[in-house]
Amino acid sequence: MANLQEQANQLEQALRESQEFQDLKQAYEAVMADEVAKQMFENFRETQLNLQEKHMQGVDIPEEEIEQARQIVETVQQHEAISRLMEEEQKLNNVINEVSQTITKPLEELYGANESNE
Repeated sequence: MANLQEQANQLEQALRESQEFQDLKQAYEAVMADEVAKQMFENFRETQLNLQEKHMQGVDIPEEEIEQARQIVETVQQHEAISRLMEEEQKLNNVINEVSQTITKPLEELYGANESNE
C-alpha cells in the first residue's frame, strides 16, 4: 500500500506541474484579481453549490430558481476571464478523467471478464 500511496503522491505532483493545471491556476488568479469577475464567479459558484445540495437532498427545485441559475451561467460565460477559467477547468477535468480511466482499468477488466464468463 505504501508504494501505491507514494505513486499517488507523485501523480499529484505531476498534476500540479502539468500545463493544464498551470493554465487553470493562471486563469483562476486572473478572475480573482478582477473584482467584478471575482464577484460574478463567487455568485455563480454559490448558486451552483446550492442547487447541487438541494438536488442531493432530493428537494424539488422551483422553475424560477432553475431559470435564475441559467441566467447566471449565461452572464458568467460572457465574461472573458471567467469563460477562460471554465475552459481551462474543463481541460484539466479531461486529463483527470483520462487518468481515472487508466487507474480503474484493472477493475474494469476484472469485472468485465466476470460478466463475459457468465
